[in-house]
Amino acid sequence: MAVLLACAALVATGMIRSTAAVDDQSAPTGVVIDNFSFTPKEITVAKGTTVTWMNHDDVPHTVVSKDQKFKSKALDTDDHFSFTFTDAGTYVYFCSVHPIMIGKVTVK
Repeated sequence: MAVLLACAALVATGMIRSTAAVDDQSAPTGVVIDNFSFTPKEITVAKGTTVTWMNHDDVPHTVVSKDQKFKSKALDTDDHFSFTFTDAGTYVYFCSVHPIMIGKVTVK
């Protein structure tokens, strides 16, 4: 429920921008960083979609793709990072400060 409320808050503030969703208009395009995890851990989006990560933890985190296609600065509490996915593929990412934190974006 907390994740739904956080995503609703991102939509209301314009933090989540979706230019397209895959098979479902309600597909999430935002990821919340909280309690040392990415939620949702995996998302699927269409090419051209902008995904936004929002840090709700009390400590800094980063968002870095394993293939170095995108990399955020250290995100303090309530900071955000956005990336537009223009190419299909699977993008595994992690927090460089806490490498146990891993997520995945699949772009179709």
